[in-house]
Amino acid sequence: MFPKYHRLHNSKEFLSVIRFSCAESSDFLQIFVKPNNLLYSRLGLIVAGKVERLAVKRNLVKRILRTVFSEHQKDFVGLDVVVRLRCAVTRGDVSRMKEEYKALLVKLHRCCE
Repeated sequence: MFPKYHRLHNSKEFLSVIRFSCAESSDFLQIFVKPNNLLYSRLGLIVAGKVERLAVKRNLVKRILRTVFSEHQKDFVGLDVVVRLRCAVTRGDVSRMKEEYKALLVKLHRCCE
């Protein structure tokens, strides 16, 4: 389970991370990062209905992204992360999306140091 205090909740939190201008993108994802003064990292997900029409698919993508983030959360302490899905993901693309996500997080962690 991904606890509530590890999530970004309102639009002010999302906008502050997006406006910080530390971002990377790939074919599937665009990730924004901002340092926070907390002892843990927080995640915000943007999966638009225009990109993934079916709620089932949107929820699956969010579940996958939360799982990958929680697996590597200890490596990214003190960061607020917003992940935006850029295009639809098929079943064959899931592993590629996961790898892109991990690679982008590593790049962005260096950016914020």
